[in-house]
Amino acid sequence: MLHIRKKMMFLITIAAILTIVSACSEKTYEVDDPMLADLEIEDFSFTDQDGNTVEKSDLDGKFWVADFIFTNCTSVCPPMTSNKAKLQELLQEEGLEDDVTLISFSVDPDRDTPDVLKEYGETRGIEFSNAHFLTGYEYDDIVEFSLDSFKSGLQEEEGTDQINHTVSFFIIAPDGQVINRFDGTQYENMEAIVDYINDKK
Repeated sequence: MLHIRKKMMFLITIAAILTIVSACSEKTYEVDDPMLADLEIEDFSFTDQDGNTVEKSDLDGKFWVADFIFTNCTSVCPPMTSNKAKLQELLQEEGLEDDVTLISFSVDPDRDTPDVLKEYGETRGIEFSNAHFLTGYEYDDIVEFSLDSFKSGLQEEEGTDQINHTVSFFIIAPDGQVINRFDGTQYENMEAIVDYINDKK
């Protein structure tokens, strides 16, 4: 009986130590853009270019880089997507492809079916190993999601099929906090993003 009691106390002690170590090892990340302070990304469950469901919880524990695009865009989206392909290449060179997920939310979900998104991404050099182009919701839903989760409004251009949206590449830390953003239209920012993530790891 004494032997069993000692064994139980030992196991309880080990469990307590592991709990303390786990709590101490949970890293928090400073928000480097004050405009992003107190942002909380809403839970989501959307469909990617392969027809798979991607949820916010799937991204827990990793950095991710999020942006907003649409395939019928005639201005900023093509260079943003090409830059994202360059970012993907740089992440691979740094051995970070398993630590960083690339997410693009379509702001034109009616046109941007999974097949359309996949062709659009592949044409611009995206490899869908650690990248997801998301759709599968209503336009009003993505308007609300963009505003509530990223403080970024969407606006349809009157008399055209174009949609004004943010050009930011948002950096989300493994704890789910939006910590910074970079202009996704600027090619040189892709190296800056990789350096930034490396510094945060």
